[in-house]
Amino acid sequence: QVHLVESGGGVVQTGDSLRLSCAASGRSFSSLAMGWFRQAPGEERDFLAAISWNGAYTDDANSIRGRFTISRNNAENTVYLQMNSLKPEDTAVYYCAAQWAPGRDWYAPADISEYQYWGQGTPVTVSP
Repeated sequence: QVHLVESGGGVVQTGDSLRLSCAASGRSFSSLAMGWFRQAPGEERDFLAAISWNGAYTDDANSIRGRFTISRNNAENTVYLQMNSLKPEDTAVYYCAAQWAPGRDWYAPADISEYQYWGQGTPVTVSP
């Protein structure tokens, strides 16, 4: 079992930056592929970014490319999402997700169904 706790969300203005964190516990963090998703009110949960267990491979969505960056610190069991140049349309609840993937160096899925473990989410509101 993997327990994920997101933090770092809040209310910001257009153009501001935020860094979200997701702390993992329960299984070896260095064997987990990690991803970030978001869900706006009335919308489906959308993929943002993913990172392989060793950080060697990342993938991100076109909608956030160039503004958001995923990273991880295996020594701290934490994955991050740095968000810059925030826009009102970035308003959503942001979730981190994990999938057990030992030894899969290039595994960082964008498909929501690939992830077994989810955090409770952290809300982000970007005001105009």
